[in-house]
Amino acid sequence: MLNVERPYPPLLRRAANPASPGAREASESHINELMKLGALRKVGHSEEVQVTTPVIITWHNDKSRMVGDCRALNIYTILDRYPIPLVHETLTQLSKGRLITSMDALKGFHQNALAPNARKLLRIIAHCGIYEYLGMPFGIKNAPSHYQRMMNTIFPHELSEGWLVIYIYDIMVCSETWKLHLERLSLVFKKIIQVNMKISLKACNFGFHELKALGHVVSGLSLGVDTNKVAAVLLKEMPQNKKERLSFIGFASYYRKHPKDFAIRARPLYRICDQQSVF
Repeated sequence: MLNVERPYPPLLRRAANPASPGAREASESHINELMKLGALRKVGHSEEVQVTTPVIITWHNDKSRMVGDCRALNIYTILDRYPIPLVHETLTQLSKGRLITSMDALKGFHQNALAPNARKLLRIIAHCGIYEYLGMPFGIKNAPSHYQRMMNTIFPHELSEGWLVIYIYDIMVCSETWKLHLERLSLVFKKIIQVNMKISLKACNFGFHELKALGHVVSGLSLGVDTNKVAAVLLKEMPQNKKERLSFIGFASYYRKHPKDFAIRARPLYRICDQQSVF
């Protein structure tokens, strides 16, 4: 997963970021939680440390999330080109079933154990010490491809039969009847137990005729957009520079299959974002 040139560039040895009291409290809470899950351990004083990544605390809806600032590490990491499924193709396949179940892996990437050589590259530094990831963290360039490969390896036959859809750590099952749906769920649960995978019950939706998945609303009759996501687009402020306009185009392009003539309508935005255009 991590193939980094040696000797490790000095850029990869970094100090902890300044943190507010709230960020310190949040980072301690996340670190303790990950240590209890067995996804993180504290690095001993006698251990050689060549790579340290500072932690960042982000906030969304008053909830905190801890990630490592892996931008420097990602620069020196060779890209893993294992394919991630296309969202629209995934949803189209899912919409063929009358009954749909969705499940999320608990703490997603963290359940994927890391090899010892990868752990040494994934040491984070916070105000309370240096820690080493034992499970794959978020923020690593190759994490999605690596996790997708792992999931495809666990469920090869189910995926080839077309009734199981996996988008990184989102697991979705579709069926035509209740009887068949329960049988398929049983097969998936057996595999989950075999590999000791943990599922987040709060994020599960069992046997729905319609549910939200990957920013869309999916049912056996149609494939639509999540109105909450569309509202987020409508509420965005007017872009003030080229970077913000490109960001807006990328955000809107996620739903490009739904508006008629999206490319034609977006052409003026692409034109003013051209390298030779003056903003």
